[in-house]
Amino acid sequence: QVQLVESGGGLVQPGGSLRLSCAASESIFSIYAMGWYRQAPGKQRELVAGITTGGIRMYADSVKGRFTISRDNAKNTLYLQMNSLKPEDTAVYYCVRGSEWYTVRSVGSWGQGTQVTVSS
Repeated sequence: QVQLVESGGGLVQPGGSLRLSCAASESIFSIYAMGWYRQAPGKQRELVAGITTGGIRMYADSVKGRFTISRDNAKNTLYLQMNSLKPEDTAVYYCVRGSEWYTVRSVGSWGQGTQVTVSS
């Protein structure tokens, strides 16, 4: 079972930026889609961004134009660059491995999560 370890969360002011990282214990980016979910207090977990093995990206409408998902295959690391952060982006962010090469809507593995708090 692959292990996914997130880092990079923290406290940031509105309008600021953060970059989340997710280190995978195995070379899986050529086999499975990867992505990021988030869960805010009292809300359901939601899909934020995903990337297929071929590099096709998708984003939730709420983050389009502000967040960018990317990966470094050589380092087995997935990233989420978050710009123009808003208080409503406050959540625990989870790195996921999809169960297929083309989607992360079906999840095979979850990371432990990293807290992102956007507040002045």
